[in-house]
Amino acid sequence: MASLQDIKRRIASTTKTKQITAAVELVSTAKLNQIQHAAPGYHQYADRLKVVVEHLVEAHLLDNVDASHIPMVDKRPVKKTGVLIVTSDKGMVGSYNANVIKQTNALLERNNLTPDNAVILAIGGNGAEFYKKRGYTVVLDHRGVSDVPTFNELRQALKTVMSLYEAKAFDELHLVYNHFVNRLTAKYQDLQLLPLTKDTLAKMEGNRAEDDSEHENQYTVQSAYDSEPDSTAVLNVVLPQYVQALIFEAILDAKTAEHAASSTAMSSATDSAKDIIGTLSLQYNRARQAQITTEITEITGGMVALE
Repeated sequence: MASLQDIKRRIASTTKTKQITAAVELVSTAKLNQIQHAAPGYHQYADRLKVVVEHLVEAHLLDNVDASHIPMVDKRPVKKTGVLIVTSDKGMVGSYNANVIKQTNALLERNNLTPDNAVILAIGGNGAEFYKKRGYTVVLDHRGVSDVPTFNELRQALKTVMSLYEAKAFDELHLVYNHFVNRLTAKYQDLQLLPLTKDTLAKMEGNRAEDDSEHENQYTVQSAYDSEPDSTAVLNVVLPQYVQALIFEAILDAKTAEHAASSTAMSSATDSAKDIIGTLSLQYNRARQAQITTEITEITGGMVALE
């Protein structure tokens, strides 16, 4: 049996751990509230941009476009596949990183992707380090995303994604991340972003409709567009903005899920610490009582021996 001093040390160390997890829980909850307050404004902008692209598709502007002049729609033979994975830089987020990495590994296996025919673009240190150790080439390693990210903060990273695709570092791009559902639930998302085709746009719109039905019939779709100076110039401006908006929105969404996961994990850790302290305190009291009983018995025995 552990000594009273050992039990006291364990109670003291567990109490300190509980104080840390409780503090992290409070901080994560505050960050979650901040990002939930800030995100709707950008989501509205992104939704409008998505609807514009949907209208352009309905207006047949993507039909018979010259892919040599619009890199975003250039559907070329797939020699390399890019996987853009969004994780956190640090731990204390429960199973947040493990879930997205596990699902991404399943995606790689389903598509027969290996370090020879796939490259990784990582937002967050956990994803970058995991795939570097497994031999994958990490062509983008962006860390230090703030608790409430801004578009300007990530502008250069988003431009790098576009530049890598245009430079043919990869021929198609998947975006994988944890989508925030509520404080207790995150849902893994896999979107094929590039190249932009009618099929990939339809799949992305299908995912958006599942997550949010309020967009239905919000705008009237035109049957045709008059573009100035021409449709190629319009698409070369709109489509890169569209892809960057999708990536940034995913990062914002994933960061929200990260704060929620941290808050939930730290709440569970705090509760577990309280249970351990309770068990140790009961163990300490029983041991102390046994010690006192032993001392009384020894004193009584000594008195009897002296009589």
